[in-house]
Amino acid sequence: MKNKYEVSYAAPRPEQYNELRLDGGLSGKSIEAAEIGLENSQFVVCLYDHESLIGMGRVIGDGATFFQVVDIVVKPTHQGQGLAKVIMTEITNYLDAHTYPGSYVSLIADGRASDLYEQYGFQFTAPRSQGMYRKY
Repeated sequence: MKNKYEVSYAAPRPEQYNELRLDGGLSGKSIEAAEIGLENSQFVVCLYDHESLIGMGRVIGDGATFFQVVDIVVKPTHQGQGLAKVIMTEITNYLDAHTYPGSYVSLIADGRASDLYEQYGFQFTAPRSQGMYRKY
């Protein structure tokens, strides 16, 4: 794949973040929540095509015992080019350098995204445990 994108480790603007999430089929967030959430990320990787945010992923958590991979999204017009793998490789490199023995890294795999995440060592928790959530 030819690199026609730029990698950035700075959080996008909340408006860019929301636009990308919505374009990628994820839920929107309030601008205030997006601003606070992005500021409190452990790690952010963004892919840009010129000035346009086309993909991203984040790691959130306490920075030692628990980490969660979130916001893995690529703009539909750029899917199928291996960009999600670029994002996951960057996140995996970050986790390899910043986790400790016993650190727990989790994520929620939507649909067939589990096929991607399994390539990076993620396993299903079931039947040992079940993911749960509460949404406001």
